[in-house]
Amino acid sequence: GGGEETMKDVREILSRVKDGKLSIEDAVIEMRLEPFEDLGYARVDHHRALRQGVAEVIYCAGKTPEQTRGITQAMLRRGAENILLTRVRPEHYEAVRDLDDDVEYHRDARIVVVKRRETVKPETHICVVTAGPSALPVAEEAAITAEVLGNTVDRVYDAGVAGLHRLLASAETMMRANALVVVAGMEGALPSVVGGLVDRPVIAVPTSVGYGANFGGLSALLTMLNSCASGISVVNIDNGFGAGYIASQINHTGFAAYKEEEK
Repeated sequence: GGGEETMKDVREILSRVKDGKLSIEDAVIEMRLEPFEDLGYARVDHHRALRQGVAEVIYCAGKTPEQTRGITQAMLRRGAENILLTRVRPEHYEAVRDLDDDVEYHRDARIVVVKRRETVKPETHICVVTAGPSALPVAEEAAITAEVLGNTVDRVYDAGVAGLHRLLASAETMMRANALVVVAGMEGALPSVVGGLVDRPVIAVPTSVGYGANFGGLSALLTMLNSCASGISVVNIDNGFGAGYIASQINHTGFAAYKEEEK
């Protein structure tokens, strides 16, 4: 989050200019902060929330704990309220855990959240479906991402096509969702089955789980790309974050306009 608060600040400044309470020159000074902050090893995009509605997400894979801490500190200094860190290792968490009272570590999802403000949620919700327990880290990455971005998430786990009755038992839950994230490895058939049951967008996530001919998730990826079910889109292998983000955008479509009308 953070986009709503940033937009609110900009509107407040412009409103004060319109009402004659603030000169154009002073308004320029208030909004003159650089859109990014150069830390040497990273350029932190402080205006991401203004452009896209969500603050920059910190991808921790390949970053040192010290770099992760420095980026998080920079975002907190500039007023970021809800910060999402993905692909977190325990040492990343240890580096940032004392920066704020609201640091949450989701070990299964490999995510750290700094959540300083509750986000208004649509009444509609997202459903995350997995084929088996081995897909749990990717599924939880999608689910936690969607929750942090302001969505209610239902989980239907361990419902692979090898035991189709488990999936069908949750058909009603899936049909009620506004968007679905379906995570599967092996042959990657689950999204096609789900896509044939629901009338909502399905975001398929191939995982790298499987035996040798799975080719690190490539076979599941190709199955999903070649799905015969309509309404399926596909993200990259193990990209739970991307799937959760897209599902959130789908679930919030029209909701932002509705909130503006309420004002």
